[in-house]
This record gives sequence, C-alpha cells and structure tokens, in this order.
Amino acid sequence: MTPETERVFAALRAEFGAESIVRVERMLEPGGGGERHPLQRAAKWIMPGLSPTPWHDPYAYAELAPVVHALEANHPAIKAELSAAWKTRREAFSDYEHYLTRQENWQALYVFRAGGLVEESAATAPTAYRVVKEAAVDTEKICPLLESHFSTLLPGAVIDPHCDLWNFSINLHLAVDIPDGCGITVAGETRSWEEGKCLLFDYSFEHEARNTGTRPRTCLLIDLWHPETTLPERRALTTLVTEVRRLMGDG
Repeated sequence: MTPETERVFAALRAEFGAESIVRVERMLEPGGGGERHPLQRAAKWIMPGLSPTPWHDPYAYAELAPVVHALEANHPAIKAELSAAWKTRREAFSDYEHYLTRQENWQALYVFRAGGLVEESAATAPTAYRVVKEAAVDTEKICPLLESHFSTLLPGAVIDPHCDLWNFSINLHLAVDIPDGCGITVAGETRSWEEGKCLLFDYSFEHEARNTGTRPRTCLLIDLWHPETTLPERRALTTLVTEVRRLMGDG
C-alpha cells in the first residue's frame, strides 16, 4: 500500500475501531481473501464476508429501496427523454468502453462518471439526472469509483461472458426500453428485463447480455455500494482503488 493508503486506513481504524476495515485488509492478502465462487474467479478483487449471491431482490435492502422506487416511479419521463435524445442528440451517446473492450453496438449516455455527475446530461436526460443525483449521489449510495449511464444495445449486439472487477459494488438496472428478444444471464441464470422495473445483481459473477430483437434495448445502470459494506469499508475502498488507478496512470 502507498503512504496515502496507509494514512487513511490508520485514520479509519482510529475513528471506527481496529476491526472496522479488516475485510478490506483481508482482501489484499495473498489469495484474495479466501475461497471464491467458481464464477467469480475472473474478478480482480473479492472482499470476504459479502453474500455470494448473483441475483438480489432490488426491494429487499432498506438502503437501496428508495433508489429503486424513485427510478421506477419516474420511468415514463425517463423513457420519453431517452427516446428524444436518441432521435435528436445521438452525438451525446458514445461507444461503451468497458474495461475489457470497446463496442460500437453498445452505446452509452453517461449521467455519473469519474467521480461526479456529468453536467451535460442534465439537459439531455433531466429526469434521470435528477433522480440519480437526489436518490443515489446526494445520499452517497452510488459507488463513486464507477458510474451511472444509459446502456443501449443495438439489435444483434451481444455482451460476451465476463466478470467485472469486484464484488463490493452492485449493479442496478432500470429497464427503460425493452424490445422482445433481450435477456441477461448471471451465473448461469437467465432473466428478462420488465420495462419500468429494476433488476439488481452482483457483477463480480460471470454475466452476459444480448439483444436479438429488432430495435435498441436501453437500461439505466447505476453502480451502487453493495448494501453489506460499511461506511469505513467504503472509505477505505475508495482510497485504495483511487491510489491504484493513480499509480497505473488511470486518473
């Protein structure tokens, strides 16, 4: 760890107790914090002690339920604004740059990125911007290490099976515009999006998605802190990942 990481970790132990960030520290030990599920093996970090559950009930967590309800309540406006933007402001969308690849048939419109709200999206998708800001950013439920964006899969697009980087954040999908022929598979279980409703899953498990329909499929994605992580752990993880990215020249 760097001196900055050591300093922050020491301050967290002093404020919250010696055991407050032990799960983060165990994650950094050789072996990555212990056994992991076979379908999580490609993830970079698995923090021990978090439920190894691929699919989660989006309404089950008191911390996350207000985000889910706010998104679903505002779905009609979010969909209308997204549709208008897709027709008249396509320049606001870009090829999605996943950490593994870049896909032209996977388009993204960002609401939150690089640790902050994307101000341009306030004009392009004002309802989504407001809900993400009020329900997730202002309440610190969003994982600032990641993002929120409209994810649009063009007809025929396939996202190949992969694991994302870690298990201490969790991926929430609001199904904005869902044609027939779309699905997502997480840890071998395939589900379909229900327009206007949310799905919640742990993307450290291997997952894939596809659009075999005839028009674009769009979800609004938000990377939220895993509800089983604590405040000191979130602060430690933010410092840790920020320092790793700095050393790698990635922000």
